[in-house]
Amino acid sequence: MTAIPPDPEPAQTPDLESGGGVTPGATPPDSDQMSGVGPALPRPKHRITPGSVTTIALVVIFALVFLAIAVGVVLNMTGVWG
Repeated sequence: MTAIPPDPEPAQTPDLESGGGVTPGATPPDSDQMSGVGPALPRPKHRITPGSVTTIALVVIFALVFLAIAVGVVLNMTGVWG
């Protein structure tokens, strides 16, 4: 089975100039598109995957660092820290 080439044949394209451009006012031909659904991915064996554990850990660490900086700024503004 041979597939249709994705780009139009230059010899059969109307208004195509020798350099590959089109004449003013003409619409250049569009390439064909192939779209579809990819193959189904297998379901994870466990409900919580290592990627989700890593993501949750990074979010918690980021939140704790943000909270520590916020508390430090507030303590510095109130004069508790010199």
